[in-house]
Amino acid sequence: MAGPITPDRLSAAEEGRGGPLIVTEDVELLDDLLRLCAAAGAEPEVHHGLPERQGSWEAAPIVLVGDDAAPRVRGAVRRRGVMLVGHDQDDPDVWRRAVEIGADYVLRLPDAENWLVNQLADAAEGVGGPALTVGVMGGRGGAGASTLACALAVTAARTGRRTMLVDGDPLGGGLDVLLGGESAQGMRWPDFAASRGRVASAALEESLPRLHDLRVLSWDRSDTVAIPPEAMRAVLAAARRAGGVVVVDLPRRVDESVAEALAQLDLGLLVVPGELRAVAAARRVAASASMVLGDLRTVVRGPYTAGLDEEWVAKALDLPLVGELPAEPGLWDALADGEPPGGSPRGPLARFCTAFWERALVGGASGWARPYC
Repeated sequence: MAGPITPDRLSAAEEGRGGPLIVTEDVELLDDLLRLCAAAGAEPEVHHGLPERQGSWEAAPIVLVGDDAAPRVRGAVRRRGVMLVGHDQDDPDVWRRAVEIGADYVLRLPDAENWLVNQLADAAEGVGGPALTVGVMGGRGGAGASTLACALAVTAARTGRRTMLVDGDPLGGGLDVLLGGESAQGMRWPDFAASRGRVASAALEESLPRLHDLRVLSWDRSDTVAIPPEAMRAVLAAARRAGGVVVVDLPRRVDESVAEALAQLDLGLLVVPGELRAVAAARRVAASASMVLGDLRTVVRGPYTAGLDEEWVAKALDLPLVGELPAEPGLWDALADGEPPGGSPRGPLARFCTAFWERALVGGASGWARPYC
């Protein structure tokens, strides 16, 4: 599981950075590099030699030095992130020039274009540590997984962490409805159905509805009931690069798109009512999810069939126990009044979620050694 999210990790992801520095007089190479910067959403600074402005060389997140310009930057301060770029695949002197300028990478275009675009996009977004990503699934229908997912996101956002809630269940009715934001302006899953490759983290975040201090990616009221695996991969990867916390509400049936989501989770929570039939159903869900997800744990919800408790359920499923999900008196009345799950900081559900995040975000992996309850 990912380590704790510290303020340093959060600020690294949120802090803006300058654009890349390009040093070349090769017109054809410059055209290619400007095209790649545009594709990555990066605004470069271009020079023919070492920049005259003090600090430009040192401050740029990435420095792209054309083969032609290597002699002109030979005396520059050594730093990380320098890349020697050119077109000639058979240049015998390229490695000597790379050593002379302290380049970390030697890139030949067009072969290295996709890799370079990703590096430029990371630099443009100021990417820090990835978000701690938690998925929630129900062991059976009506287990309360969506309620827990919303409550986890609401309590994480209340601490000031960047938080995104992703609705991965097209048949669940929409998490925006559960949060009272079905009419909120912003993009929904069908808008991202054609996404491939890389989605910009900042653009994704800004496009989504903001509800209760978090961003929500849910479904609209159209007939769209599936997202291609490529779109799920691209969107969740963008959400994770933004840092902070990502909570994903997932259906019980593991198809290709759900498998893509499971592959990006740090931790999965399987919500299981304390009933024999629910445990039997949850075994099937756990077996499917565990084929992709390395860390799946259970949250057990009462009331219980006679002779059962949360430890019995966890043992029957052969899953680590996170804890017992408490009942929230007046939950449905609160939802009708526009208060989201976990919206009351003193409520049992919010206290459970707060304890979860304290273990996950502060305690690190060692915080999972004992169950919560």
